[in-house]
Amino acid sequence: MDRSQKAESVAQLNATFSEVGLVVITRNLGMSVAQSTALRGKVREAGATYKVAKNRLAKLAIADTQYEGIGEFLTGPTAIATSVDPVAAAKAVVDFAKTTDKIEIVGGAMGSQVLNAEGVKALAAMPSLDELRAKLVGLVQAPATKIAQLTTAPAAKLARVFGAYAAKDAA
Repeated sequence: MDRSQKAESVAQLNATFSEVGLVVITRNLGMSVAQSTALRGKVREAGATYKVAKNRLAKLAIADTQYEGIGEFLTGPTAIATSVDPVAAAKAVVDFAKTTDKIEIVGGAMGSQVLNAEGVKALAAMPSLDELRAKLVGLVQAPATKIAQLTTAPAAKLARVFGAYAAKDAA
């Protein structure tokens, strides 16, 4: 790799770091080509990217970005998973790491917040942005039948509910 290729690689990584919401650093412990291809596919399906980059170039690329804190994780045979969605890359990498012992999650960062390996795993346990949106839409579109049932309920049922609350407060 000559000097101009290195400069281009650093510029591409720097652009990536300025656009993403999450960076996960992994250590590859002898993954086969098939495993690496499977991981890249899984990460791509999640809407994230997975790239092996030279540590020295990655350290140059994170300079003057909010991800400067992850420089300490860039030692040994590492790779970088990134995503705009703050959960997608973590979910994909953690799910893949459960299937093999050839990859180790070193840490990462969400913006300027540096995460250790446990932090990345905790982040992966959270619902994705799409799942959260779906839940929100479900709550907004929830039928108003419960309110309708309450307002059309016979007065006796309402009286029993109020009586139960009064008995509960008196006890």
